[in-house]
Amino acid sequence: MIISTNGKGGTGKTTVAALIVNHLASKPSGKVLALDADPNCTLANALGMRLDTTMVGVIEEASQKMANLPAGMTKDRFIEMRVQESIVEGDKFDLLAMGRPEGPGCYCYVNTVLRNVLGKVIKSYDFIVIDNAAGMEHISRRTERAIDKLVLVSDYSAIGIRSSKRIYDLAKEIGIKVKEAFLIINKVAGPLDSLKAEVAASGIPLAGALDYDNELVELSIKDAPVAELKGRKIAAMFGELMKTIMGR
Repeated sequence: MIISTNGKGGTGKTTVAALIVNHLASKPSGKVLALDADPNCTLANALGMRLDTTMVGVIEEASQKMANLPAGMTKDRFIEMRVQESIVEGDKFDLLAMGRPEGPGCYCYVNTVLRNVLGKVIKSYDFIVIDNAAGMEHISRRTERAIDKLVLVSDYSAIGIRSSKRIYDLAKEIGIKVKEAFLIINKVAGPLDSLKAEVAASGIPLAGALDYDNELVELSIKDAPVAELKGRKIAAMFGELMKTIMGR
């Protein structure tokens, strides 16, 4: 199952992606891969993991070593091998990061590699949780061809909900197959009813809302992983929200 998170910048998209990873990893539901497709590469921090190599780093390494590759090994085969080796293995889930392309036009090749490698890596996992770049960049580049659960994260604002709708509409327009889409309203600091009309106009089913949480803010300031929220109110709220997303 592929679960992809997206939303405009500052909505807490990466935090939500990390919470999804931790939730799935805490259940006897299958093997989980966290895929950081955001060039900023902050998912590792939210998960409390150390990231040494990215897919972009592997591609740069391959370019530098082209003349010294083992006989009979193509550049694509070398990249595939090194990407597999760059997967950070954790106790309950693994992590793979895309990284930040440096040169102009580099995204097209990186995205092609990401799609090709993902198609092979996915076979080893039951769940792939993708943290996308903020906004519509990754959707417009078609990094994912098919998504089981598209989780759109909005902050407590009409603009955030409208941004989520634009991302959802763009995904459909460019032919990305989305089985189910859900909206999460994050950082709620008032009555949810005030955004009821915006949610209805978006046409995206509301999975639930997460209150503005000081403990979560403190974790962010300390650069601590979301796993430290276990047993706290926000974790319980998210657990209920995940029941809606997962349909159980």
